[in-house]
Amino acid sequence: MKMLVVEDERGLAESIAEYLTREGFVCEMATTYQEADEKIFLYTYDCLIVDLTLPDGEGFDLIPTLKRMSATTGIIIISARNSLDDKIKGLEIGSDDYLTKPFHLSELNARVKSLIRRRNFGGHNEIKYHEIKVLPNSRRVFISDQETVLSRKEYDLLLYFLSNIDVALTKASIAEHLWGDHIDSADSLDMVYSHIKNLRRKIVEKGAPDYVRSIYGIGYKFGQA
Repeated sequence: MKMLVVEDERGLAESIAEYLTREGFVCEMATTYQEADEKIFLYTYDCLIVDLTLPDGEGFDLIPTLKRMSATTGIIIISARNSLDDKIKGLEIGSDDYLTKPFHLSELNARVKSLIRRRNFGGHNEIKYHEIKVLPNSRRVFISDQETVLSRKEYDLLLYFLSNIDVALTKASIAEHLWGDHIDSADSLDMVYSHIKNLRRKIVEKGAPDYVRSIYGIGYKFGQA
């Protein structure tokens, strides 16, 4: 899952990004309104964590922009502003949660996971697709009731596919989701093929069908043929 942390206090932004990266998320950072606005336009995120007071603008103004471009991205406001008016405004214009500073990173992490469960997996702690079962809290995967060991990228790839059943995903979007926005500078996307090949093999070896379908000239789709 891919996050964008919009926070002008660089130390706090780095702490959030490091913590969530250890929890298995791919984290990008923006420290100004302009930088965040450009990233929202260019890339796709599962969750936006946004401060309200930025040096060159209001975090509030990023929310309607994001809503117009991606209805599936979750939004959590983090702010030192503790007024009821700010909280109500944030929720009314489209944010999903509002966390007042200072906060514990473990609480932010719990809220991010809760938001992703609600938005992508119907609020369930367990994700099931035919023979495949994923327990996100422990990052464990079972296929045909057999625990299956996946690398970190294979796990992230499987979760991305399960969040986008029967959706055509480009190689570029998969690479961006797994490695972050800097993948733009990569010479090749061959590593996407390598991880997909390994994931397919592990799924089929456990007795499940090959749910990954190649779409010529585009990328891949996960689901039943």
